[in-house]
Amino acid sequence: MTSESSAWFDRRTWSAGELSLDAALRAKGRTRVSVVLPALDEQHTVGAIVGTLRRELVERRALIDELVVLDSGSTDDTAQVAARAGARVVRMDDVLPHLPSVPGKGEALWRSLAATTGDVVAFVDADLEAFDPTFVWGTVAPLLTDPSLAFVKATYDRPLADGQRLHPAGGGRVTELVARPLINLHWPELAGFVQPLAGEYAARRTLLEQLPFPCGYGVEVGLLVDTLTLVGLEAMAQVDVGVRHHRHQDDHALGRMAAEIMLTAQSRLHPGGDRPGHGHPVSPALTQYTRDGSGYHAQTADITALERPPIISVPGYLAQRQRSS
Repeated sequence: MTSESSAWFDRRTWSAGELSLDAALRAKGRTRVSVVLPALDEQHTVGAIVGTLRRELVERRALIDELVVLDSGSTDDTAQVAARAGARVVRMDDVLPHLPSVPGKGEALWRSLAATTGDVVAFVDADLEAFDPTFVWGTVAPLLTDPSLAFVKATYDRPLADGQRLHPAGGGRVTELVARPLINLHWPELAGFVQPLAGEYAARRTLLEQLPFPCGYGVEVGLLVDTLTLVGLEAMAQVDVGVRHHRHQDDHALGRMAAEIMLTAQSRLHPGGDRPGHGHPVSPALTQYTRDGSGYHAQTADITALERPPIISVPGYLAQRQRSS
């Protein structure tokens, strides 16, 4: 870690126990807080998350003004479960409908800006288990109490379930093998972020409106790097919210995620899309292999790094916000 990132870590890293929800509520005033859960086939977990947030941070403590599940085309009962638990469910295709949607988590996050009205927007993954509301108020509180901050990311331990065993760490394989090396090599100022790929973070709308959004799994790295460029490291912080339990994906899914993250980083290092030293575009395809009794079988996935422009530049954005308020 560089001296700059080390000093930032000491100044801008807190544990949730150091923060005060009461102080955040006192500072909130007329600031509106929106919480967004991007969801795709998460019927088994989304209800508990929504129910906890509504009970603890809407009814008992009025921190959240808007609780939205952005459904990316679920084929299970995600939408019904979320609505019964107390969320406003918005279909991704119904937001900015004049723009055909593309698959991906980043696409859902980008469109959610047009489906919400909060001055502060917090994102929470919909596959979390044993959910604690600290994941939301821990990232929102610093934004309400410190006007110099624009972006706050959660950090946590990530246990890895291995059959009947639960390892205390090891659940962040893409982080450790791809994202952290990339960040340390090319953006060492950001090396102090413990969980750069965390799906739980909060930011001011005025910042999010100005950022491009990678449509897929590169969205977290893209937002982190672009926030650094736009507002600088001192406007960024992280909060330790404890332990994150969630469903783990298989190696092929993680490989596709890693490739999207690498392409997102590549696009910020070389905006023209050229491969360094070669002068031609990076291939947007990832070939992976499975094996059975008849031999190896190749499967090629399209990992094209599509991105949405800053949403403030999109015709219809402000009108959509007014309709969703």
